[in-house]
Amino acid sequence: MAAAPKPPKSPKPGGAPGGARAALAALRQLRASDLRGAAALATQGTLGAARMAEGVHRAVHRSMGLAGGAEPGRTGGITGAVYGAVHGVTRLVGAGVQVGLRALEPFLGREPPESPERAALVAALNGVMGDRLAADGNPLATPLSLRLRGGKPLDPTALPPGASGHILLLAHGLCMNDLQWRRAGHDHGEALAATLGCTPVYLRYNSGLHTWENGRALAEALESLVARWPVPVERLDLLGHSMGGLVLRSALQYGSQAGHAWRARVGHAVFLGTPHYGAPLERAGNWADVLIGSNPWSRPFARLAQLRSSGITDLRFGHVQEGDGQGRARFRAGRDARLALPLPGDVHCHAVAATLAGARSPRAQRMLGDGLVTPPSALGQHTDPARRLHFAAADTLVVHGAGHLDLLSDARVTRQLRQWLRTAPRPAP
Repeated sequence: MAAAPKPPKSPKPGGAPGGARAALAALRQLRASDLRGAAALATQGTLGAARMAEGVHRAVHRSMGLAGGAEPGRTGGITGAVYGAVHGVTRLVGAGVQVGLRALEPFLGREPPESPERAALVAALNGVMGDRLAADGNPLATPLSLRLRGGKPLDPTALPPGASGHILLLAHGLCMNDLQWRRAGHDHGEALAATLGCTPVYLRYNSGLHTWENGRALAEALESLVARWPVPVERLDLLGHSMGGLVLRSALQYGSQAGHAWRARVGHAVFLGTPHYGAPLERAGNWADVLIGSNPWSRPFARLAQLRSSGITDLRFGHVQEGDGQGRARFRAGRDARLALPLPGDVHCHAVAATLAGARSPRAQRMLGDGLVTPPSALGQHTDPARRLHFAAADTLVVHGAGHLDLLSDARVTRQLRQWLRTAPRPAP
């Protein structure tokens, strides 16, 4: 005889089921402006779905020999009028929701302190479509800022005692934020501060914008930082992970062009897994665009593949200057046409690459890389001598058996960083 089923456990008095508690905790982390940002994204998503449906409808019409609308991807006649009404109503409702939520924000109470979970979600969203968020004025778009450990916004006039004249700036990678320098309980900024006596300053930026946009904004931010630092800045070292290294190279270039004072204080620049010559996955994504767009039936869905932000497409070849890729559509396949930008001669530059393969598998190292960036790209080894970045052999490190994110916590990387940054910077030529 089967045993009688056990009755379900009653929730604790005053408590909520685990899923409900997690949902409530997530809601408490939201800010009033997040609702407005999410509503704007929902409006854009509805418009995008309607455009996609109209594109498929247009493809069907063309296969039947029927005329479409005057604009590419648009239908005509009664069908076009229906889709036009859908677009118009969606925009109208979206605008009304924005007005209502903006009016409610002052009554929703104080914003909660930022949680690592919210920061990670917003950073990922900015990496994927941060250029659109910024263009639309969406409150979820991340403004460039400098921060202290723990994500605290930096105010040079209110620093705690002990600020050093040696600043270490850390720039995160794509879809990440300054809090994510801590991995597996380790933070390169904290570790180097403990041994070198420097003050770590963390960059937070919208990684969906063009690399050069962030580089230019960072150059301006560093000029203000050096001018307002409570003690004379004797040395400024730079540490960039992944895309962050490209942003640093861009900032160095723009700072030199503008004659900024901070440029003369830069000693070392270290690039961790930086795709100086691009990332294979983005180039693969670009070919996916081409394949999807080659078929008239699948062409309307190319919009999905083209959600990638300007920052992501800059990773195809490692763009760092405004002129890189100029005159070419972002999603059109083509060769590397970047403007050559050598390493700055007045900065002691270092490069670290990682590879999932072992030390005895050179071919696998080149093919696998760290899962995102290959060692030749991270070490600046281009087949064209004019584009090659000349890192000295003593200024490079290849970490075997490690992935892209492992560079943030690998003990071998930490030891090498201490060794490099402990030495006096190379004098300017």
